[in-house]
Amino acid sequence: MKSKEDTIAAISTAPGEAGIAIIRVSGPESLQIADRIFRGSGVAPSMRPAGTFVHGFVGARRNGSICDLDEVILLIYRAPHSYTKEDVVEFQGHGGRACAKRILRAVLDAGARSAEPGEFTKRAFLNGRIDLLQAEAVADLIMARSDRAAEAAMEQLEGRLSSSIADIYDSLINAAADLEASLDFPEEDLPSCLLEGAINEITQARKLLDELYSTWEEGHLIREGALVVISGKPNVGKSTLLNCLLGNNRAIVTEEPGTTRDSIEEEFILNGIPLRLVDTAGLRDARNIVEREGIQRAQALIKKADLNLFIYDSSEELDSSDISQLKNFDPEECIILLNKSDLGSRISPEDFTSFTSVTTSLIKGLGVDKLKEALIEKLDITTTGSPHAVISERHHHILQDVINKVDSILKVLSQSNEELLVPAISTLRSAIESLGIITGKNYDKSLLDNIFGRFCIGK
Repeated sequence: MKSKEDTIAAISTAPGEAGIAIIRVSGPESLQIADRIFRGSGVAPSMRPAGTFVHGFVGARRNGSICDLDEVILLIYRAPHSYTKEDVVEFQGHGGRACAKRILRAVLDAGARSAEPGEFTKRAFLNGRIDLLQAEAVADLIMARSDRAAEAAMEQLEGRLSSSIADIYDSLINAAADLEASLDFPEEDLPSCLLEGAINEITQARKLLDELYSTWEEGHLIREGALVVISGKPNVGKSTLLNCLLGNNRAIVTEEPGTTRDSIEEEFILNGIPLRLVDTAGLRDARNIVEREGIQRAQALIKKADLNLFIYDSSEELDSSDISQLKNFDPEECIILLNKSDLGSRISPEDFTSFTSVTTSLIKGLGVDKLKEALIEKLDITTTGSPHAVISERHHHILQDVINKVDSILKVLSQSNEELLVPAISTLRSAIESLGIITGKNYDKSLLDNIFGRFCIGK
């Protein structure tokens, strides 16, 4: 990690045309850098109190004179009352890449260095303003693709997940203290309350671990979305379905088979969960080399999908190839659409008793609401209950390790064998250290690089 004593700077707003652009500067030289490049009425920025915002100009020295680069508002934050708990200044100038880059260059020339991805939030963590769970929530909030994802990230940022982990951590610490105290007693004089207290604390922690661990699937869906693949023979209505769900004509629809030769992916938000909808090439024996490649890609996507939407033309009789296609699908991960019901039905839901099926006439918009209900049920994305923080992939792996260790400890303690207490305590301490990795009580450089390296520069 580069020195925390450096003063860092970055553009904190997205590139492109906008009303304003914000250049953030954090570190011990922030106010002195502002003195060097800011020109406004009154005293210098370093002489102004926290919470000040003042109008003026940012300038740079050229050919022995000062040239104004942009008209700005300067905001002043003094440690520890800032995002990083350091002295911070922000220049709010005109939006657009050129204006923002000109101000940033002036700041860097005045003594700051360019911030690394996520370095402002890393400093907030290292300076004790937030823990590692809250730092991750910042990234989740920035990258939220739905209201539901943003609500979950806010719960985590406000400390809900940190509080749950702290409760488990405290229970295991108390249990470790009881077990270690028990080592001071001969077996015949061992107070029963110590062992019972430790078992009760660990059992309570185990229940809380289960509650947290159970949020993994929801967390995965909220953050990553679900891959939903639309497949079937040519001309059964795959592209029409994509257009119906999106509410616009994203895919070309014609009566000519093989119109879609490559996969088309679009995002669709359903009950706050982003679905990655993929319209694929029609499955058939194709002679065209481009279409064959599209079909191979479709088959690969079907295997990877969280959920498959397989469409039949219900006005046509089932043939052997239709029936053989079903062998590629798990009924728990597939919905059958019986489309073109307006042309008559020669296929019925009774032909697919082990699958969830929906009858549709997509050209007329019929059955789409029923399909959405089936998607919600299959993906278990109901909106019941209040928003809550959910664990991530990183937390999921660590919690699994902690659960395994806690289960082994409870098994040992149930045997009432004093000789096994020392290894049990060692395992318990290891579980506590693992929990500390989740919140950031325990960390190393590689962990922080992995987490903050995924942030945008400027946050």
